[in-house]
Amino acid sequence: MNIKIGAEIARKLLQINAIKLSPQKPFTWASGMKSPIYCDNRLILSYPEIRTLTKKALSELCSSFEPFDVIAGVATSGIPLASLVADELNKSLIYVRGSTKSHGRQQKIEGKLDKGANVLVIEDLISTGGSCLKVVDELRENGAVVNAVIAIFSYEFQLSIDNFTKSSCQLETLTNFDFLLDEALKMNYIEENDLKSILKWRINPQQWLEQSVN
Repeated sequence: MNIKIGAEIARKLLQINAIKLSPQKPFTWASGMKSPIYCDNRLILSYPEIRTLTKKALSELCSSFEPFDVIAGVATSGIPLASLVADELNKSLIYVRGSTKSHGRQQKIEGKLDKGANVLVIEDLISTGGSCLKVVDELRENGAVVNAVIAIFSYEFQLSIDNFTKSSCQLETLTNFDFLLDEALKMNYIEENDLKSILKWRINPQQWLEQSVN
């Protein structure tokens, strides 16, 4: 990971509120889990300067995995990012749905995928890695070679690290949880007490919730 890019991307995400930190008033994720952090990297698309920075950084990271044939976006948030990178690198583009279409050809993979193609998967955010690795499995079942996933941000949960290891799939991100907290402290976005609370959450989200309620 590029240290300069990691810090810059984390700072930009905080500045545009793509990532919000609120340990005192936790957010509720779609899974129902309570969290002091909420991340919506789709906001990057609305800021041309940051969008370009992200595109260039993702493209450079992808280039380190050459040779590869195809960029695959994870529906839905990974699709615009994959489109930007595929255009920048002049690569073939596909995307993978979360579920099979109920009409037409009833497929999950959209676009042309040849057997044996070397594919890089692009996602915006990694939490447990579960949904992203389902895409990796789908691509592999359809004859693709998938060795890596590229994303903007990772919470760095131990569960996600274990999941990618089990799947024999490398994960590379532009920035991560540690860069985020470091930049948040520099920007006075959080205080030391907030930092301790957020670190406890990453280690054990369920225990963190119980402690915050008590």
